[in-house]
Amino acid sequence: MTESINNNTDKLVRGLLFWGTVNMTAISGRELVETARKAHSLSHVTTAALGRILMQTAMMSAQLKNGTDNITVIFDGGGKAGRFVAVGKEGGRVKGYADFPEVELPLKENGKLDVAGAVGTNGELRVIRDLSLKEPYVGRCAITDGEVANDFANYFMKSEQQPSLVYLGVRVDPKTGEVRAASGLLLQPLPFCPESDIEQLEKRTVEITKLTRLIEEGKTLEEAICTVLDGFDPEFSEELTPVFSCDCSRKKIESALVSLGREELTDIIEKDGKAELVCRFCQRKYAFGLEELKKLLADAEDRGETDDRAE
Repeated sequence: MTESINNNTDKLVRGLLFWGTVNMTAISGRELVETARKAHSLSHVTTAALGRILMQTAMMSAQLKNGTDNITVIFDGGGKAGRFVAVGKEGGRVKGYADFPEVELPLKENGKLDVAGAVGTNGELRVIRDLSLKEPYVGRCAITDGEVANDFANYFMKSEQQPSLVYLGVRVDPKTGEVRAASGLLLQPLPFCPESDIEQLEKRTVEITKLTRLIEEGKTLEEAICTVLDGFDPEFSEELTPVFSCDCSRKKIESALVSLGREELTDIIEKDGKAELVCRFCQRKYAFGLEELKKLLADAEDRGETDDRAE
């Protein structure tokens, strides 16, 4: 019989440490990662890998203030699971996918999931911040070890010149693959942070890795943080509910069909008489019959939206 999973509601909190010298963002994301696992039929190892990426993207997107802003994270490391893509929006809403979600790998010698094997170590991490300005900001850096947390820490340092401590953990049931617990912690010293505070944080890194286990054992996110950061005076100032949420719609899929161009859309109508498109981010299927496709083509031509690029 499978042991029950901790059913605490997901939470994302922000605050400060050391009376205001270190920014803190933390997440408890079991339901978020489990939703992604079910949507994409993720293997054990891709659950851990994509789960870590989704939680970090949620923590980063918690800073967004505009509903049209978004952050896209791409891990392109040449691993067995291909590319990992995650998109975050205001309030910690995220969606994402892996190219080959069902890839499974043998456990490492220490008995842990081979996340680096799934993600890869020969490539780059890209972060695209679209803040509704003229051009999005694109940051990139080489993937350091494929374990995700260190790669994000390296990105913050190399691309944003922001020293950061990043912890990300996903505990997966070895039999069923269900997510037992998932959490993350992002600590970023402010410019006036004394070196002594940073040194104390560095000494606490081993303790911080217990965060997910503590949550699995029943502690709330705040309780777990106060345990691993005991003596660092954590202050919580904001609370959000992170979710795995896709904003795809039939209207957006219709636009994707029209964007194929007159020639390709006509070819689909004449050869297949129907079409089924699947959203990469949530696997939702959208079916279109012959008459719907004809109407889409006619309406698009009336609006002048089907000019083929090759013409």
